[in-house]
Amino acid sequence: MKRTGTSHIASAWHNIWSRWRSKLDEMLPWGSGRRSLWAALIALVLAVLVTLVWLAGRYETSQVQAELERDTADAVADLRSSLSRHVQALQALQSGHYMPATWQPEAQALLRDNRDWLRLEWRDKNWQLLSFSDSPLRAPAFERIARAEVLNEAAQACQRAKRLNGPAYSSTYFLPQADGLGVEVMELCLPVTQAGEFMGYTVVTYSLQELLTERLGPTFGRRNELSFVEPDGTRLAIAGTQRRERRVFTTQQLVDLPGNTLLLRMDGRRGEPDLFPNVLTALVTGMSIALITVMVLLAKDARRRLKAERDLADALAFRKAMEDSLVTGLRARDLQGHITYVNPAFCQMVGWEAEALIGQNAPMPYWPPEMVDEYQQRQAIRLAGNAPPREGFESVFMRQDGTRFPVLIIEAPLISVRGEQTGWMGAVIDISEQRRIEELSRASQERLQATARLATVGEMASLLSHELNQPLAAISSYANGSLNLLKDPQAEPQTLDDVHMALRRIAEQAERAGRVINSVHDFVRRRDQAREAVAPQALLDAISPLVSLQARKLHVRVHIRVEGRLPLVWCDRTMVEQVLLNLARNGMQAMDLPECRDRVLVLHVKRAASNPESAWVEFAVTDVGAGIAPEIETQLFNPFFTTKVEGMGLGLSLCRTVVEQHGGHLAFEPHAPKGTVFRFTLPAADGNAATGTA
Repeated sequence: MKRTGTSHIASAWHNIWSRWRSKLDEMLPWGSGRRSLWAALIALVLAVLVTLVWLAGRYETSQVQAELERDTADAVADLRSSLSRHVQALQALQSGHYMPATWQPEAQALLRDNRDWLRLEWRDKNWQLLSFSDSPLRAPAFERIARAEVLNEAAQACQRAKRLNGPAYSSTYFLPQADGLGVEVMELCLPVTQAGEFMGYTVVTYSLQELLTERLGPTFGRRNELSFVEPDGTRLAIAGTQRRERRVFTTQQLVDLPGNTLLLRMDGRRGEPDLFPNVLTALVTGMSIALITVMVLLAKDARRRLKAERDLADALAFRKAMEDSLVTGLRARDLQGHITYVNPAFCQMVGWEAEALIGQNAPMPYWPPEMVDEYQQRQAIRLAGNAPPREGFESVFMRQDGTRFPVLIIEAPLISVRGEQTGWMGAVIDISEQRRIEELSRASQERLQATARLATVGEMASLLSHELNQPLAAISSYANGSLNLLKDPQAEPQTLDDVHMALRRIAEQAERAGRVINSVHDFVRRRDQAREAVAPQALLDAISPLVSLQARKLHVRVHIRVEGRLPLVWCDRTMVEQVLLNLARNGMQAMDLPECRDRVLVLHVKRAASNPESAWVEFAVTDVGAGIAPEIETQLFNPFFTTKVEGMGLGLSLCRTVVEQHGGHLAFEPHAPKGTVFRFTLPAADGNAATGTA
């Protein structure tokens, strides 16, 4: 687990030198001889630094190892002291004349006081068992295997004890337990003598695991891992804790016992040694780091200078590329008026090469001859500094072929890095295309205004023709019905009443046509429509005759459902009636199919579903027709889009516009199992509007 100092230095030096060698040419932009001196100096300083740090680490490592060895020696001494006290306790047990009946309580007391004792036996001089006692703190040690099968080690220890006339320890051996595991044990044999006469033996069975835990664990096991090991490294018992540090320090010492020798191993995890174990090393290391820092700063300064030069070159190249790519002409002049710089766009604009323009002064070759005097006077004012900077003015230039073109010139002072003005920089923009576009724009604007007036007239005519179809159709139906009643020679007296009723309907529809004309007129001119508080039932009653005529013609049953206690709606009555009438008529026409037999149109009015207490009322028109195809859904509300042969495509567009002008929303969705539901919302009238005081 220990790393040698040679490998540590080699690894550190290789990493540092590789990193610096790869960047040395970039950091030190001088000659090869000076670069070699710098490299040698850096290598020497790094070598000194690494050596000092390594020596400091080795010193601290040796200190940690010495501390661990002292702990191991103390642990061996404590273990021997504990075993000596055990021998004294056994001698006290043998000191009196006792019988097995009096021996048992004292043996039990000793077993309770010593957790590392598994069994205590009293044998006579012929090795016969007189009495024994197992530890009350755990299961009997010889429960799984008979005691007679493992008496060999204890017998040998007792023979040595008899020869030595003192305590003797046996070799360790493995003792299986009833739980399927086992423990490593050792026997202690102490001869029993009374009045100088040999009487027998006292045998103690030790658990090596408990011996470590009880005798050394509380003192040395908090920071280290303790274990009894064999010479080949096999661990017989382990105690203590293993800390989560990166490095392990290990030491071993012999525990010499009469008749046996144990090998105690102590493993201690410690953090890596500090880099600065003493003031001298810290001082030398700090000075070395300071020297390296100075060298690094010098190298970085040289690298920054090189980088600044490269950045300056890149900036110049970028500015040159940007100026060459501009469509705006750039022209620089000194304080006397001589041209000092022109970009390719300016050369292309006037038709002259840069070499022919640089150094030129008034009159310039791109000035029209008839304007030379005026331009010279303007240049004199500009060079005198009387003109405000960055103020554009229009002028006329001449190309090399003699053609004139208008330009916009914007000039500003040219300031040097010292803050002094060295000339003037001008931006020249060819505005001939802009002038042409402005003329085209004016002409297009005039045409658009004329077209808008014509479109307004067409929109009004289209809406009038669409919306008057319904009242005129109703007038025609009532008129034809009246004529049919009057032509019938067998008509009953009630016929006259029916004719009167039809004539009233005709008058109502004629009045409705007039309102439609006025509403459409206001709608096209975007005027504010006259709105009022209207009961939802009144809106349905107003369109009911027209809906009934269409329903009878198409064999449709109309169901009207109005939720109770609905508030009044604030709307333009005529336009909302047209919306309801258009949606109802579209729904009935959608069911005018041979396969649609049960034709039912449902008009449903209720509070908005999103909030039953909200101030919105929802109108729904449901049919059971074929529904709306997906490819038609996106175009359904587009003006002049229709799927009908005779349709104009303005009905749904008008409906949505009217609903949105009221602040509501018109939408549709499929109806199960077939058909379509059109829904729109109208705002409820507040208290003032409902009473007519608004």
